[in-house]
Amino acid sequence: MKIDRLLEMVYVLFEKKTVTAKELSNYFEVSQRTIYRDLETLSAAGIPIYTSKGKGGGIRLLDNYVMKKSMVSEKDQLEIISSLQGMESLNVPGVEPVLKKLGVLFQRNDSKWIDVDFSHWGSGEDEKEKFKKLKNAIIHKKRIQFDYYSTNGEKSERVIEPLQLIFKGQAWYIYGFCMVRDDYRMFRVTRMKNLNVIAESFERCLVEESQIYQTETGIPITMVLKIDPPMAFRVYDEFEHGKIVKNEDGSFTVTKTLPENDWLYGYILSFGASAQVLQPMHLQSTIRGILEKSLMKYI
Repeated sequence: MKIDRLLEMVYVLFEKKTVTAKELSNYFEVSQRTIYRDLETLSAAGIPIYTSKGKGGGIRLLDNYVMKKSMVSEKDQLEIISSLQGMESLNVPGVEPVLKKLGVLFQRNDSKWIDVDFSHWGSGEDEKEKFKKLKNAIIHKKRIQFDYYSTNGEKSERVIEPLQLIFKGQAWYIYGFCMVRDDYRMFRVTRMKNLNVIAESFERCLVEESQIYQTETGIPITMVLKIDPPMAFRVYDEFEHGKIVKNEDGSFTVTKTLPENDWLYGYILSFGASAQVLQPMHLQSTIRGILEKSLMKYI
């Protein structure tokens, strides 16, 4: 398309400073007459293009010309570049070359303001590669095969049609249709091992968000915890500000709604002796029972 060629032409002029009509003709695989018509179009749009003859002559832009003078405000430049940098961090296909060209056109070398690493602290390259595989499988609608370890450490082989990567409850999950269970399931990414993207494609689409969370193991409950002062850093990291009450003795009373399952029990116990379940009473009894069983191992 002509508009694509015009944008690319300005980019080439910024990058190479001076070029000849023949070089542009060869680059774009069009006639020199077409190149001159394009240059007239750019000049009419306010792009200051100059030509000179003789040795060292050619086509160039006015020195120190910046794209913003005729097309894009500085505020818009920052918004565009920042948005593209965010997309690049998420590995969205095709963003890198666009970002590079606009950076040259706007003459901006701003530092990259965002970086997204889906893997957890201390993980190796294998964990990072896992997220790349999941992303490609979702985008290209390819089934994945992996070994999955339950909360009890039981191993099972799964083949699923991955539909969405979800961050929930301080952990990453993959949501999809499990071919083994013949139903929709959520799988915690850290429990997936030996992940492979297989050649089989699928047509299944993502269901309503409300249906996604109905498939998660455990019925959501609202719990109230009392957490001691030494855990303040976790309180402010892991709970909504509006759900935190600071008590006179420096402790915190927090409220949070989560599915009741083994992960929830482990989460509460991760606070050690610094957390106490206040409500609901059945959850208090469950945690007490787990602690009593643990204590029996040391008698």
